[in-house]
Amino acid sequence: MSEYSLRGKVAAVGVGETTYYRHSQAPEPEFVLCLKAILAACTDAGIDPRHIDGFASYSDDRNTPMALSAALGVDELRFSNMQWGGGGGGVAGALANASAAIVGGLADCVVVYRALAQGQFGRFGQGAQIPAVPGEYSLALPYGQMAPAQFFAPKAMRFMHEHQIDQDALRAIAMASYHHAQANPRAIMHGRPLTEEKYDESRWIAEPFHLYDCCMENDGAAAVLLVSADRARDLKQMPAFVLGAAMGAAQRAPGTPAAIFATPDYPSSYFKPVAKRLYAMARMGPQDVDVVQCYENFTGGVLMSLVEHGFFEPEEAMEFLKLENLIAPTGRLPLNTSGGNLAECYMHGLGLQIEAIRQIRGKSTSQVPDVNVSLAVGGPMSPPVSTILYGSEATL
Repeated sequence: MSEYSLRGKVAAVGVGETTYYRHSQAPEPEFVLCLKAILAACTDAGIDPRHIDGFASYSDDRNTPMALSAALGVDELRFSNMQWGGGGGGVAGALANASAAIVGGLADCVVVYRALAQGQFGRFGQGAQIPAVPGEYSLALPYGQMAPAQFFAPKAMRFMHEHQIDQDALRAIAMASYHHAQANPRAIMHGRPLTEEKYDESRWIAEPFHLYDCCMENDGAAAVLLVSADRARDLKQMPAFVLGAAMGAAQRAPGTPAAIFATPDYPSSYFKPVAKRLYAMARMGPQDVDVVQCYENFTGGVLMSLVEHGFFEPEEAMEFLKLENLIAPTGRLPLNTSGGNLAECYMHGLGLQIEAIRQIRGKSTSQVPDVNVSLAVGGPMSPPVSTILYGSEATL
């Protein structure tokens, strides 16, 4: 093993979540929610919160390490980091940064966290509230592209057109998430199953995305606690070891809505080179993955991400993306087994990371048998993107 690899050197040992709420419905401030999730992760791991010495988050987090450290009574802050990029695109990257800090000796116990209280700070899914069109949006906003669904829909439509993929593939992805949410009492959409008819009759948001192809907007908080692999083996929970992580984008990936149209690989989730580096570090391939949690900002991004992670060729999408192949416990590739961003909660993808860890522990509400390798993909189409593989002790 290269000394420069993360493989097997770090493990997720604690996970914590608050109750999840519909957007703007949280009864407490965002900072309080954040603290509650971190404390829950510490309790889960059996670690005193004062012994956290590192904080990692992603994309414009309002909850600063200094404020969190003071509130938690942290003995000494040794590491703080935040990932650039569009929200969930950096979620696995935040876990990679935390892992790298531990391997590099910058910290011993790092928490990755996210909290949202949109009634307090405003909705993420709304169009930009700006008095004039800035230059980077000049080729988008005047033509009606004001919100994420409108930016990403043409990419998915182009991919589907080029490879003769129809709406049934996106519907299967959405229905898998809703199917798993029915077994998960934490899920916002628990008790609200999705049928083919309900999906087909739902309104268009931005073609090819129906209402149920789009992630929810939620309030709440989530946290994951990481320590060295050696320390992890002495703690309360079964460790989920980091086998590999990667982040980035291909050449000339867009940094603004206007640049999205100039990229040489327009119909892409931007995981082509990133997934290759993930598998190289993990010394594994897609055939080794038992279960997948793939960030659904929109189902079209999941479609492209699964292709670019090597699970099937684009021309095989219609055959592969059938509901029976995507549901636990018997599916060919169980997908988003907590309900994901579509039906559990949209916490910028950190809930999907927690579900990937739960699958390794054997504690999911839609558990896949004998999971040794669990993949958690960060937000597609919003570079820099990121992706991570967790494994059981048997994989090391």
